[in-house]
Amino acid sequence: MTVSTTDVLTDVLTDVLVVGVGCAGASAAIEAARAGASVVALDRAAPGGSSAVSGGELYLGGGTALQRACGLEDDPDQMYAYLHEALGPHPDEEKLRLYCDGSVEHYDWLCGLGIGFNPSLYDGVSWLPPTADGLMWLGENAWPFTELARPVPRGHRPATDGYGGWLLMDRLTTAAREAGVDIHPDTRVTGLLRDDDGRVVGVRARRFGEDLTYRARRGVVLATGGFADDPAMVADHAPALVGHSTVSDGGDDGSGIRLGVEAGGSVRRMAATQIALSVVPALAVRGMLVDGLGQRFVNEDVYPGRFSQAAVLHRPGPWFTLVDESGWEDVPERERWGVRPAVVAETLAEVETELGLPARSLEDTVARYNRDAAAGEDTLFHKDPRWLRPLEPPYAAVDARRGFDPEGTGPRGGTGVSGFTLGGLRTSVDGEVLDAAGAVVPGLFAAGRVTSGIHGAGYVSGTSLGDGTFFGRRAGRAAAHS
Repeated sequence: MTVSTTDVLTDVLTDVLVVGVGCAGASAAIEAARAGASVVALDRAAPGGSSAVSGGELYLGGGTALQRACGLEDDPDQMYAYLHEALGPHPDEEKLRLYCDGSVEHYDWLCGLGIGFNPSLYDGVSWLPPTADGLMWLGENAWPFTELARPVPRGHRPATDGYGGWLLMDRLTTAAREAGVDIHPDTRVTGLLRDDDGRVVGVRARRFGEDLTYRARRGVVLATGGFADDPAMVADHAPALVGHSTVSDGGDDGSGIRLGVEAGGSVRRMAATQIALSVVPALAVRGMLVDGLGQRFVNEDVYPGRFSQAAVLHRPGPWFTLVDESGWEDVPERERWGVRPAVVAETLAEVETELGLPARSLEDTVARYNRDAAAGEDTLFHKDPRWLRPLEPPYAAVDARRGFDPEGTGPRGGTGVSGFTLGGLRTSVDGEVLDAAGAVVPGLFAAGRVTSGIHGAGYVSGTSLGDGTFFGRRAGRAAAHS
């Protein structure tokens, strides 16, 4: 709801008001405060949001100190070439160029907040490495990207094993408070305030049962996340996620997008989604992914989100990982994410029967794969020879629908597919919300998953946290000087 400021009393007055204290909102608040503005940040729960429950990796490169410490050379052009393809088609080229050119400085800014990165590389394939290595591959060393840019790992992981989003948000929130940001948790924004000229000058909010008015002298920054947790918006704009699980803290309800649109803002890339199929990459690269027709459809060493999109968006399900005994045993149990084979058999014909696949489909698929593996070249999908090896009986097939079970507490159920939205408000490179004609909605800024960011139709891990913190900073500075 957008309301006029006429006869509205003010409860809190500040220069910059930030709505949402995830990675984007915290970064905006820090930079606005460092620019000399008084800053109040509101969150409907506690600071952190989906950022705090994420893996924590940030996609950074161009020659960061961490890359150099690992003996790796990188530059912004190589980073741009990879991301332009991986986040496409049609990423936001202006934002992407700025992001790549400013990546080293942004890494240094994060380190300045006390976010550490261990100087070591995890050289395997995984959704989330089981180590505290500071650097990981995110598909840069897989075809077709090896034809476009020099392969360099750019997944920067905070110095903790497992999920690191909590550490990132702990440092960002601490830095915001140290900069003088006044954080108001348990405060739900119900509408924007606009003056008689249409400028956004504050918000209406509800806190502990009380209606409050927050006014902002310079600007309001929306950083409330995406809309994966709003079933109606998902059905209208991102139907690929209908019926599947979400990757979020449960609060990505699209409220900030709706507020921005009500104030005159436009949206971009609302159908774009990140998709995660419950496939263990370390098993898939040692075997193959097949669809519901028993056909292989991708080089399994790509970034896992890419093979997930290839499966869910373009191939008939269900989807299976086929691996042999040698491949299975080559992956340590703790790195199998608790998956168990749906079928173990001596022959591919038995696997086909048990999985309900067409007769001879797997036999034909594996025969072609084994011929290529023996020759050292994947002629269909160009998987790196490092992973090529003929598959031999006995075979195991893992059904992605059974999901992961890393704690050993039993099957999760569901579809084995989860994801979140990438589309949102259209913004300038400085976070200004833009209307359908490209004009600025005065006084209103946005950053993070509430916007469409740098993404086109593709995704790579770390680009949400990277994009959110980088453009959150720009939005905060712009709002402070508005």
